[in-house]
Amino acid sequence: MRTDADVLTAPGLAPDLSWREDALCAQAGPEFFFPAPGSSTREAKQLCGACEGRVACLEYALRHDERFGVWGGLSEKERVRLKRQSR
Repeated sequence: MRTDADVLTAPGLAPDLSWREDALCAQAGPEFFFPAPGSSTREAKQLCGACEGRVACLEYALRHDERFGVWGGLSEKERVRLKRQSR
């Protein structure tokens, strides 16, 4: 099983987007994962934690520099922190 750190060292292959077909976020709606500034991301992160596509989602967000919302169970600030730690 891949970890968050493995995501940053994966080879530069074209992303496999099949994870989106069964992603739990598709059932919740975008406002759940893109909350208003200052709102809690806790519920979105809990849903991500139960999703089989979490690592692939995080990998996509990191490779495409997604700057907003919860992706792969991490907020914007957490993804920035993960990138810094991997350097």
